[in-house]
Formats: sequence, structure tokens, C-alpha cells
Amino acid sequence: MNLLADESIDAAIVAELRSDGHKVLYVTEMSPSITDEAVLEVANRERLLLMTGDKDFGELVFRLRRVSHGVILIRLAGLSASLKTRIVSETIRKHGTEMPHAFTVISAGLVRIRQDLA
Repeated sequence: MNLLADESIDAAIVAELRSDGHKVLYVTEMSPSITDEAVLEVANRERLLLMTGDKDFGELVFRLRRVSHGVILIRLAGLSASLKTRIVSETIRKHGTEMPHAFTVISAGLVRIRQDLA
């Protein structure tokens, strides 16, 4: 899977997904502090799923219809870095084929995938 990890994503998650064989571009390594709109532009241009912890992307996606390839919103506050990493890795392994052109929310014990972004 090809992903763009926003700055709100823990480096441990990025490292784990890369070790799982996914291509992951990381905003922190590329262009720290770019705007949300610029992040979406990169994701769309490169046809990458955007992985973020920032709920503001929901407004950009649903109200402004700004994304075309998909968003994965990570809502795992309060969990250890290792548990977050395991949950994200396992969720992508199990549901990755459903995530393109969808808005996915990963929270503790729950994965919601809304398929109507295309």
C-alpha cells in the first residue's frame, strides 16, 4: 500500500508500516509544517492514502470534497506507542483493500470505513 503519513502520525507507526513492506512518505521527513491543503495536494498528486490524526481533514474531505484517494484517521489517544503501532499495522493488513477512495477511522476496538469518496 502507498501512504502519506501526516506529521500527527507517530514515527514508530511509519517505521512499522515500512517494515511491513508499505511505501510510506512522511511529511515530517519531507516538508514539516506544510498546510493541510498542501498535504492533501501531495496525497492526491501521488495517489497516496493519507494517514493522519488530525480531524480537520474530515471537513476538507466531506465539506470541500478535496481528497480523491482516501484518508485513514487514527484515533488512538491514550494508548502506548507500541499498541498504536500494532493496531494500525494489523488494521491495514486486514482492511487495506477497502481503504482506497474511502474515509477510514481506526480507534481502539473499532474500524469504520466510509466508501463514498470516489
